Amino acid sequence: MDGTAPLFRMEGISRRYGGVRALEKAELTVTAGSIHAILGENGAGKSTLIKIMAGVVAPDEGRMTLDGSEVTFASPAAANQAGIVCIFQELSLIPELSVADNIVISNPPKRFGMIDRKAQRRIAEEALARAGASDIHPRALVKDLPLSRRQMVEIAKALARKPRILILDEATSALTAADVAKVFEVLKRLRSEGLALLYISHRMNEIAELADHCTVFRNGRNVASYPAGSKSDNEVVELMIGREYSHIFPPKPTFAPAATPVLEARNLCWADRLDNISLSVRAGEVVGLGGLDGQGQRELLLAFFGVLRGLRGDVLIDGKPVSIASPTAASHGRIGMALIPEDRKTEGLMLPMTVRENLSFAALDRLSKAGIIDRTAEQRLIDDMVGLLAIKTAGLDIPVGALSGGNQQKVVIAKWLMRQPRIILLNDPTRGIDVGTKQELYQLMRKLADAGAAILFYSTDYDELIGCCDRVLVLYDGAVKRELVGDGITEHALIASALNIHGDDVRIGQGERA
Repeated sequence: MDGTAPLFRMEGISRRYGGVRALEKAELTVTAGSIHAILGENGAGKSTLIKIMAGVVAPDEGRMTLDGSEVTFASPAAANQAGIVCIFQELSLIPELSVADNIVISNPPKRFGMIDRKAQRRIAEEALARAGASDIHPRALVKDLPLSRRQMVEIAKALARKPRILILDEATSALTAADVAKVFEVLKRLRSEGLALLYISHRMNEIAELADHCTVFRNGRNVASYPAGSKSDNEVVELMIGREYSHIFPPKPTFAPAATPVLEARNLCWADRLDNISLSVRAGEVVGLGGLDGQGQRELLLAFFGVLRGLRGDVLIDGKPVSIASPTAASHGRIGMALIPEDRKTEGLMLPMTVRENLSFAALDRLSKAGIIDRTAEQRLIDDMVGLLAIKTAGLDIPVGALSGGNQQKVVIAKWLMRQPRIILLNDPTRGIDVGTKQELYQLMRKLADAGAAILFYSTDYDELIGCCDRVLVLYDGAVKRELVGDGITEHALIASALNIHGDDVRIGQGERA
C-alpha cells in the first residue's frame, strides 16, 4: 500500500461452517480514497470475508479495527452505522415496493410519525443520480424493472446510506455495458471523494480499469497482495487457482453437421421483442447468441422453453413442427430440452432446500415409480453428477444456499443434466462465477456437444462466444442480423454486428454470413 494510515484492518480472521474452513487467519487492509480488488475462485473465502465486514456473520477468531479502534458488528445495521455498506451479489430489493421505498427502507424519513413521501422521493432521486441512474423513476415498482436496472437501484440504495467503506460483490454482473460504464464513473468519483471501495469481480478487465490494489484469496487464505497492474492476468489466475493456467477454452472439433437440425425456428415472432427469427441447431453444435444485451436473446430462449404466450411462427424438433405450451412440455418426451436460467438464485434453485433435493427435483418423474422415489437410483445419479461437475459441498443434506456461487451454478446445471436433455439452452451461465469454474463449464459444454447434445448458448462475454461456439447468431432489435461461422467469429465482427453496422464498415470474411 502507501504510507496512508489504514481506515480498516482485519487480522487473523477465521471462520468455519461445521467441518468446512471458509477463512483461515485472513488479513486485509483497506485505505480511504482507494479501490481495493478482492480476487479468488468461488469458495476461496471472499463472500465470508465481506459478510464478516458487513456484520452478517461473526468471525470465530481474529480482530477488526476501524480508524485504529477495535470493532465488532453484531448485525448489518451495526456495520451500516459504522459506515460499512455492502452490495451483495444477491439483490436485497423487495419487488412489490417502489424504487423509492426500497432505497429508504431501513430508515425512511418521517413527519408527524408518518413517512414523508416528498422527502423520500428527494432522497431516492439524489441517490439514483449519484449512482448514475437518474433515468429510473422513484415511483416505479422494482418488479417492473429488468435485472440490470434493479442492480442500479441496489447501488443507489447503498449510496443513500452515505458509506465510508462501500463493498461491491459482483455488482456489475447483471449490468449492460452502458450501465457498467456509468458505474465505473461513479466508483471513480467516490474514490476521489475519499471513500474506500472494496471491489469483488471475476472480470479481469474491470479490475485492470478500476483497482489501485489487489488481494488474492485461495482456500480461505490471502495468498498475495500487490499494486494493481504489477502482475499479468496469467500470474493472477495462477495465484487464484493454485496451479499453472492452461488455455481456458477446449479445442473445437471439425465435423460435418447432421443433415436434420434437432432444434429449428422459422419466422418466430413475439410482441415487439422477437422479429421473424429463423435459426437451427444440430446435434453436436454449440451455437451462440450474440449482440448487445436486451436485443431479444433471453426472450428467444424463453420462447423455445414454452414460457412465452402469443408466440407466432414455427418451432421444429427433428424437422417436425411442435407446440411447446410449457416448460414441462419442453423438458419431457421426445423434445428433451433444458434451460439454464439467467438468475440461479431466483429461477434455478430453491435456496433453503438441500443440495440433494435441488439436484433431484427436475428428474423426480424419472426416479419414481407409482409415486415412490427409487432412492438407490437417485443416489447413484446424484453421485454421478457431483463427480461430473466437481461440485464442492460439505454434504448433500446442507442447504444449497450455503454453497459458493460457482457451485450453486453447477447444481443448476446438474439438476437438468439428470434428465439427460438432447437440447440445452444456456442463458449467460457464467455470470458471476470465477475463472476456474468457467473453465470447467466450457469443458463440460464441449463434452456434452461431443456426446450429441444441441446447445444454444447466450453470453454477454465476447471471449466466450469466440472460444466456445461453432456458429454465432448476432441479434439486433429482436432480429438475427448476421451469422458468424468458424474463423469468422472475431471480436471485430461481433461488435460491428452487435451495433448493426453495414456496408464497408464491416469486413465480411469466409466465415461470416450477412
